[in-house]
Parts: sequence; structure tokens; C-alpha cells
Amino acid sequence: MKTKKSWIQQWVFVGPALLFFTLIVVIPFLMSIYYSFTEWNGVAAEVKWTGLDNFKAIIFDDKDFHRSFWFTVRFSVAEIIFTNLLGFLLALLLTQHLKTRNVLRTVFFMPNVIGGLLLGFIWQFVFVKGFATLGELTNIGFFQLPWLGDEPTAFWGIVIVSVWQGAGYLMVIYIAGLANVPKELIEAARIDGATRWDMLKSVTIPLIMPSVTVCLFLTISWAFKMFDLNLSLTKGGPFGATESVAMNIYQEAFRNNRYGLGTAKALLFFIIVALITIVQVSITKKREVEV
Repeated sequence: MKTKKSWIQQWVFVGPALLFFTLIVVIPFLMSIYYSFTEWNGVAAEVKWTGLDNFKAIIFDDKDFHRSFWFTVRFSVAEIIFTNLLGFLLALLLTQHLKTRNVLRTVFFMPNVIGGLLLGFIWQFVFVKGFATLGELTNIGFFQLPWLGDEPTAFWGIVIVSVWQGAGYLMVIYIAGLANVPKELIEAARIDGATRWDMLKSVTIPLIMPSVTVCLFLTISWAFKMFDLNLSLTKGGPFGATESVAMNIYQEAFRNNRYGLGTAKALLFFIIVALITIVQVSITKKREVEV
């Protein structure tokens, strides 16, 4: 009776969430796997089975997908490095004894609260109007660049906005990790004559590796699935040079009405990102240490 009662209680609490997760995530995911092997426009009742033809076309013939994939890889590398670096530096700064550290934490976290589309439109105004005005007033070349009109500057424009948005969130995670570093170890290292760099390299970073694991996982996920900033800042331009894989999949499925090909791209992209995250988590988990 106790086992039965416990089983009923578990299903009462877990059952609704599991049901909705199955309906909203699992079933559509399985259906998308099926549609990736078909030629379907997303509307017609007839679904034509094509086997691996979609995947062959993507891997060997789809130059637009190759270009968007290469852009996404470059963007992801830049965003992962700079967002984690800035978030960690902000965390180091705001764990010091500063009178305004609570206010500063709130200020740096605020960009993460703003939605991606709204944030993109705000920064589009900054790049197009704000920087141009500053360039006219100061004659500084940095502000006179065609930020969203040229491929290299548009790339770095998206990176800047993405880093600015995500660094505050990672800052909070790193602050939590730094707060759990035992002060006794820091004091012992200082007494032994360790410099700040030595303490950071040999004590602090190894002890906050769980936070590093989480932050790397989050930034990899954010970077590879980036869509809203891409849409609001450049719409993939100029001439598709800044089109992310997520936007390419959206265009293929819902603009070109090739839903089967779009889901095949999504499935292939999912497998690649899943493999990258598995490797990342396994590597960083091995470097975690226990106090």
C-alpha cells in the first residue's frame, strides 16, 4: 500500500509536466525526424518519402547552408570566449569589497532581461544612428564604420550585442562559484607567497570549474541557436553573409515552403550541437575538483 501510495503521489506531481513535455517536445521532435526523410511543403496532405536525399543535398549541394553554418561556427567561438571572459571578469570585480557592487550587479544583469528582438532593434538604432552621429561629431573612425552594412563589421556587431546581453547572466553564475571558494585556501595561498595570478590560476579557477561547465554549456546553446538578434539586427545580410543556421532553417521551412528539407537541416544541426556539448561537458567535468 505504501508503494502504491508513493507511486500515485509521484504521478500526481510529475504526470502533468511529463504529459505536456511529451505533447509539446517529444512528439513534435519525433515527427520532425520523420519529416526530415520526406519531401513536404508543410501544408499538403500528401507526404512523399525521399529517404536520405535531403541530407545528401544539404551536405554536398547546399552552399547557403554551408555559408550559414560557417558563420554560426565563427560567431559561436567568438561569443563563447568573450561572453565567458567578460562574465568572469565582472564576477571577479563585483566580489570585491565595493560599496556599489549590488547596484553594479543589477546594472550588468539588466541587458539579459530585455528580449532579444527588442534588444536587437535598440542596438540597430545605436549602430545606424547613434554611431553615425558620434562619428560626425568626433571624426573617430570606429564610429564611422558601416556597422551593419559590411560583412566583417556586421559580424562583430552581432557579437558585441550578444556578449553585452549574456555576460551579466554568466556573471551571476560565476559570482555564486566564487562565493563558494573557501577563504581558508585563499589565505593559505597568500601566506605561502602566491601572487594574485597564482591564486587565480591554481586555486580559484579549479574550484569554480562546475560554474565554468554550466557557463560553457549555456553559451554554446545560446550561440548555436541564435535567431532573434540575427533577425532584428541584420536579417542575415548583407547578401546572406550573417545568416545563422537557425535563420537558414526558418527560411527553408517557412519561406521556401520546403518543410522536409528544413527539418532535415534542423536534425543535422541538432546532432552536431549535441555532440559538441557532450564533448564540452565531459572535458570540463574531468577538470572539476572537490574541496
